[in-house]
Amino acid sequence: MNSFEGKAPIVGLLAAAAVIAGVYFGSHGLRHFDPAVGGYALGAVLAAFAVGYRFTVWVQRPPSRMYFKRGLQLLLRRNSKLQLSHFKSPAPAVELSKSLVTNFAAQRFIQRRSVYRWIMHLCLSGGCTLAFAITFPLVFGWVHFETFADNAEMYRAVVFGFAVDQFSIHSTKAAVIFNLLNGAAVIVLVGLVMAAVRRVTDAGERATQKFSEDILPLILIFAVTVTGLMLTISYKFLAGHGYSLMAVVHMISVIALLFYIPFGKLFHMFQRTCSLCVSLYKTAGETSERAHCLRCGVDSGSQMQIDDLKTVLDQLGFNYRFADAYGEVHYQDICPACRRRLLALNQGRTLGR
Repeated sequence: MNSFEGKAPIVGLLAAAAVIAGVYFGSHGLRHFDPAVGGYALGAVLAAFAVGYRFTVWVQRPPSRMYFKRGLQLLLRRNSKLQLSHFKSPAPAVELSKSLVTNFAAQRFIQRRSVYRWIMHLCLSGGCTLAFAITFPLVFGWVHFETFADNAEMYRAVVFGFAVDQFSIHSTKAAVIFNLLNGAAVIVLVGLVMAAVRRVTDAGERATQKFSEDILPLILIFAVTVTGLMLTISYKFLAGHGYSLMAVVHMISVIALLFYIPFGKLFHMFQRTCSLCVSLYKTAGETSERAHCLRCGVDSGSQMQIDDLKTVLDQLGFNYRFADAYGEVHYQDICPACRRRLLALNQGRTLGR
């Protein structure tokens, strides 16, 4: 067993323990924890273990490990060699914040490819994020609502045991708060419809899509969204008819989605954290020492990035070193244009020309 594989279960257990501790202490020793939502909490604990396990395994792969290592060094300026690669503008913390907003939250990199895909992803990611941000604090007992002893039409919002707000049940604020989850569901449905249309009409998507990677997550999100809306419809318009059955179905669909996240395509929401390190890495590379092609002398990129690429290739077991008149040379010391020329020359020699 590799060292990182040995650490993965430990990280998974720590992640699960953090969720359990959050539930216990956040709900004041389970005083504000509703046993009826215990299934959701158990699913969250098991999913946390799986996410911690897989993220640890993934982050220890040579490419991702190098990105996180350099990103941390650039942010903290812990490496003297990297300190020479100063940021002209902006500073590392500013660059990280900018990347967090534009690439991680707003996903502007998708907008450059397609506005349709960008809106679709914003609906799906934004709606799901809002739903999780509402659901988990309620399930974990971090947030709950109490009525006043002398006025049942007034609510008090309690967060981590502290009263933070109060409002009338007939107020606009109450209508917004109690329907935020339904609003998130509608946003997600818009994204699901757009995704389904794209999967059906785009020839390229139809040719490359896989059920487990592209269709199944949409089905799971659709099941969670529809069953959640059905709960609202049941108690508001159907006098609670079928509510108990739908609550069970909704819980099962949520747990299924939580279990799918660590093992399917939705895991990329955690992998996207690497993009924050990439933005720092690219900015530093633009202002760092430059590498020059050994054959033609042209600027071929950041010396830091080329050196890191050599290290990663060695760790992956790829040997791109060869000997010539200059001694031992690495393939990455040659610019892309010269690589193509060398390929043509070697093909010609092989053919006897």
